[in-house]
Amino acid sequence: MIADRPNLGVALLLTLGMAVVIASALGFEHIGGYVPCALCLLQRDPYYIGVPLGVLAIAAAWLRLPPMVAKVLIALIVLAMLIGAGLGVYHAGVEWRFWEGPASCSTSVNAVSQNAGSLLDDINKQHGPSCTDATLRVLGLSFAGWNVIASLVLAATGIRGLLRKA
Repeated sequence: MIADRPNLGVALLLTLGMAVVIASALGFEHIGGYVPCALCLLQRDPYYIGVPLGVLAIAAAWLRLPPMVAKVLIALIVLAMLIGAGLGVYHAGVEWRFWEGPASCSTSVNAVSQNAGSLLDDINKQHGPSCTDATLRVLGLSFAGWNVIASLVLAATGIRGLLRKA
């Protein structure tokens, strides 16, 4: 089934990979309680763009549209993942203090009130954590560092799929 539909396998693999990465980030935030900084949130954008592109690439391959349609969509996913890797490198550099982060990154997390009457006022006063402090490191890498690896693996997967003869 996949063998007779060019680009379907790579589109499925990319879309599943991107979905797992973004689901993991959301899980760490909403289940694990890790509050993302401004750069963390920005690094999610390539995935939010890439997953719908992947769904379109899957549909294009499944419906047997001209292979170039799926290839263009896969190429856009590769571009999004390369941008994501660049954002991750930038953020990791900020965390390691190789360069300054954006002024929009605050220095502390403010707690949200449990008082429903002041909830809207509290939301306007809230700021994410500082972009310079990694909230968690696994094997020496922060979330930004792991995002670089995930983005590059996904980009390489897409490039390999694009270069494969149909």
